Formats: sequence, structure tokens, C-alpha cells
Amino acid sequence: MFAVVKVGSSQYKVKEGDTIDTCRLSEEEGNTVTLDQVLMVASEKDVRVGQPFLKDAKITAKIVRHIKAAKVIAFKFRARKHFRNKKAHRRALTTINITKISA
Repeated sequence: MFAVVKVGSSQYKVKEGDTIDTCRLSEEEGNTVTLDQVLMVASEKDVRVGQPFLKDAKITAKIVRHIKAAKVIAFKFRARKHFRNKKAHRRALTTINITKISA
């Protein structure tokens, strides 16, 4: 059984036991969070697709840790003008472990 869930502005295909990095969630480390924006649930028998979300489907996940992603560097350069502009950015992420998919 797997599900497609929307967390923040991203969609993830998950199954029980998966660990994913999502956008930063406001919960503490070690807490359990319920993800209710489930777009699709598929099992061996059938496939259910929401319009846009399934009303009775929920995903339970445990927050493992809060991390920062790898640094992304934006560098602008113009030849012969002595123009150099360097900006760096690290996304704030949350690692969650999918514990249960209920549909």
C-alpha cells in the first residue's frame, strides 16, 4: 500500500516505513504528526483518488529531526564590469518517518 500526500507545497509518494525530508514543520522532534492532505491511496485491490483530497484517509508520521539542506549558491557575474554578486541559501527541512497509512 502506498499513498500520495501533500506536505507544504510538495507532493510525496510514501509507504509505511519510509523516511522523507519535507519543508520545516512547527512540531517538536519526537512528536507524532497527522498528515490529512492525502491525494491518492493505492493498495493491491484498488486505487482511490481524491477530488482533490480523500476525506477519510490519514497518514501518521513521527518527526525524527530538524535539519538544513545543502547550501545553494546563486552567483551573478558580468564580464568587464567588475560586477560580482554572490548569495547563499540553506532550506530548513524536517525529516519524518511514516508510521501508518489509514484509508
